[in-house]
Amino acid sequence: MSGTDKIALVTGAGSGIGRASAQALARAGWHVALVGRRADALAATAELDPGRMIPIPADVADPAQVAQAFETVKARFGRLDMVFNNAGTGAPPVPFEDLDIAAWRRVVDVNLTGAFLCAQAAFRIMKAQDPKGGRIINNGSISAHAPRPRSAAYTATKHAITGLTRSLSLDGRVHDIACGQIDIGNAATEMTQRMSQGVPQADGTLAAEPVMDVQAVADAVVFMAGLPLEANVQFMTVMATKMPFIGRG
Repeated sequence: MSGTDKIALVTGAGSGIGRASAQALARAGWHVALVGRRADALAATAELDPGRMIPIPADVADPAQVAQAFETVKARFGRLDMVFNNAGTGAPPVPFEDLDIAAWRRVVDVNLTGAFLCAQAAFRIMKAQDPKGGRIINNGSISAHAPRPRSAAYTATKHAITGLTRSLSLDGRVHDIACGQIDIGNAATEMTQRMSQGVPQADGTLAAEPVMDVQAVADAVVFMAGLPLEANVQFMTVMATKMPFIGRG
């Protein structure tokens, strides 16, 4: 199968990492289904390459909407070769004891259950298609390794994504489904604009943090997606070189 025949689905494709990755995949010859809650944002992404990207509005936390989105992809393209589980959200940065249960549940629903639902729908298509198989890439985040202050919900779900990635990697082997995880630190998007003003550090201070061009993440996703199914990037970390993470800084 040539690159121009391959079909990808990207969640959270209306902005940031999702938009940049979808655009990079389209440039690399993929047809890309764009999934997210905001129809207007998805349409804006699709307009960047309307011949290769189609918007499919859906909330990844809703099982019925996820099922319908994947059915739409199957009906339109006949197969699915790659899913980038990128959609994510966070909770307000309040003291842990003040974290509202509704905020906790929304983060779990989007970040973890959403990835589970999309991976499950992908498995059903990928194991049954001919040729069978495909690839799932989960967005883990630096928070899959180390928390920021007041980020219990986000950090817990991103640690859980690592467990999901490992389980999918094992369960997918018999079906030629590969699963890997990309852990991203400080890509320059709408979500990281606050980095330049200063964000809380582990020692209680506020400090501005370096960021990197989001295109570096998009290029990494394209590399992972383009590997033959007998090869897999199990875990990749792409981060701003000088951001706090390694060692004590």
